[in-house]
Amino acid sequence: MLTAWVIGAAGYAGGELVRLLLSHPETSIAGLMEARFIGQPFYEIYPHLRDLVLLPLSEYDPDKLTNADIIFAALPHGKSLEVVRDFVANDLRVVDLSADFRFSDRSAYEKWYGTHTASHLLKQAIYGLPELNRDKISRAKLVANPGCYPTGALLALIPPLKASVVELTSIIVNAVSGISGAGRSVNESLMFCEVNEGVRPYAICSHRHMPEIEMIASSVAGRDVQVSFVPHIAPMNRGILSTVYFDLTQEMEEDEVRQIYLDHYRDEPFIRVLPPGVHPSTKNVLGTNYCDLSITGDRGRRAVVVTAIDNLGKGAAGQAVQNMNLMFDLREDLGLDLPPVFP
Repeated sequence: MLTAWVIGAAGYAGGELVRLLLSHPETSIAGLMEARFIGQPFYEIYPHLRDLVLLPLSEYDPDKLTNADIIFAALPHGKSLEVVRDFVANDLRVVDLSADFRFSDRSAYEKWYGTHTASHLLKQAIYGLPELNRDKISRAKLVANPGCYPTGALLALIPPLKASVVELTSIIVNAVSGISGAGRSVNESLMFCEVNEGVRPYAICSHRHMPEIEMIASSVAGRDVQVSFVPHIAPMNRGILSTVYFDLTQEMEEDEVRQIYLDHYRDEPFIRVLPPGVHPSTKNVLGTNYCDLSITGDRGRRAVVVTAIDNLGKGAAGQAVQNMNLMFDLREDLGLDLPPVFP
């Protein structure tokens, strides 16, 4: 039985991690650390887990973590740097949910997030997208969980990039996220009256997930990839719908493009390539680690690929548990074989 600690347990991703770990047959939660609500029972912060989690939230204490098998760091960007550095120095296995270790290049990180104080770990960290780096993740000590927007976009882009059928300067990603993607901090722009009954774009072509998408897409393509990324916020709690457009390098029938995806994702436990004419909905992946995906041809020279994920599932906590399973040679869907919640 693996012992797991969740650091930053009171955030949305941390709370979802706890929910998923409760049903994981090979993992027990040893402790929950959080800078806020110290001493409060976890179920007072997340009442839906009353009688299921009796542990209190405790302040960060590295001495308590020496016997941990796996540590999930669900901290804001910039806050993971020092604690993860301590974990790795003590030979502990870590899945970090922030952006602090996703970039292999320090200058790329610092352009978008600020000073990096543990850059010696950047080459050691493995980008935790299992559909791309499964073998590397299985040998890793430090896994950098992907961002939620990049997960939805990259799962749409990886198969055709690998097949070299994408015009690399033509990619557009329009993505719509639920409010939980912005975290649990109080923000006037995210209050009910500000977001209800409306959808709006933000950070057009300047969101800091854009360089993450470009970095991984470029590594897959073997050449520089440019992406125009436009995120939107929608009045729903959770979920991300990404619509990805790209020109094809040659004229192709829709079935030919779809076959690229079917071949690439044939053995993937969490990718559901939908039949022709059927398109994803965030409702159909709610509370799961699934990514639903559809492919539509546009007059032979362009493709439109749509993905739906739960931003707290495949976009955060679910993918973190999937990575843990790989790191410990467990069945990849262990603790994640949950049906979607509907309605």
